[in-house]
Amino acid sequence: MDNLTKRAQPDRSKINMHEAYEVKYWTHALGVSKEQLQKAVDKVGNSAAAVRKELAA
Repeated sequence: MDNLTKRAQPDRSKINMHEAYEVKYWTHALGVSKEQLQKAVDKVGNSAAAVRKELAA
C-alpha cells in the first residue's frame, strides 16, 4: 500500500496515468491535455521518452 504521507521522488522515466499528481505533472510538463497524454500512453506505453517522441511527431 502506498504511504502518501512519505511520497518518494516519482520515477520520471515512466508515466503513471493512475496517479492524479503524475497526470497533472506530465500534462503541464508536456503541454498537452489529459486526453492527448492518455492517447499517447495507450499507443506507445508509459515510457516518458517514448511518449515525448510520439507527441513530437
